[in-house]
Amino acid sequence: MVGSVIVYKDKIIGEGYHEEYGSNHAEVNAINSVIDKSLLTKSTIYVNLEPCSHFGKTPPCADLIIKHKIPKVVVGCIDTFSKVSGKGIQKMRNAGIEVITGVLNKESRDLNKRFFTFHEKKRPYIILKWAESKDGFIAPLDQKKPFWMTSKESKKLVHNWRSEEDSILIGRVTAEKDNPLLTVRKINGKNPTRIVIDRNLKLSKNLNLFNSESDTIIFNEKLSNKLTNINYIKINFINLINNILEVLYELNIQSLIIEGGTKTLQSFIDKKLWDEARIFYTNIELSEGVYSPKIEGEIISSKEINEDLLEFIVPK
Repeated sequence: MVGSVIVYKDKIIGEGYHEEYGSNHAEVNAINSVIDKSLLTKSTIYVNLEPCSHFGKTPPCADLIIKHKIPKVVVGCIDTFSKVSGKGIQKMRNAGIEVITGVLNKESRDLNKRFFTFHEKKRPYIILKWAESKDGFIAPLDQKKPFWMTSKESKKLVHNWRSEEDSILIGRVTAEKDNPLLTVRKINGKNPTRIVIDRNLKLSKNLNLFNSESDTIIFNEKLSNKLTNINYIKINFINLINNILEVLYELNIQSLIIEGGTKTLQSFIDKKLWDEARIFYTNIELSEGVYSPKIEGEIISSKEINEDLLEFIVPK
């Protein structure tokens, strides 16, 4: 997610953003939007991410800035992707351009936290999500059918979250008890890749996870087999969580929502393999049930959605 503005004498004369993968980068769109190109030689271009220096889907933006002789560039954060990582900045400086870096660095990195986590930690950005009752349970003790605690508005928000991420993961027990679709039915958007952990391939093929609405990965220790949209991946269940994340990295999956039960969620928490948690606290009381995961972190924001309280938590 990259945006750029071009300023001449404290006035914005051009702006643009990277609209979709493979299309023009933000700097290209910003430069193209400037009506009087002669002003570029006396302007400053601002961009939240270091201009690229390599040929990918598009030519290098650093070269374009040099070509138009823009004298000053302000960069929010350095691109730690190995093909870029400081090279664009160095190329522009070598051409005599003044480059200022680290302006709103934290905010710029946060904007692309999935991208940075993927390239720096070699794993997807991990979001934990669950809803819990007023008395601390995530589900009834003897759940016979799908169970919801949150409001319709909260459900719609969750579907919106799904559309923003590459994948969503649950365990076998959640798949059996809830029979979820894990799609974005309540909004318009793309479905995430569905992922389920099914060690011994016990899941019924009649479950919604096996329909054709989205790609599905089944992590198991029996077989590897790629069908039309169902991908069975054999994996070592010793050090399971790390092994799953390694495979997802190889598949270029940059973000992951965990929507499983307490056991699945807690396994990521215990391994300290999570980047944020989104927890709905409801007014429903269950008296008994499956206890919610135990997590420690810093609450960075919260808001009320009808009678639900939503908290966003990050590791300390």
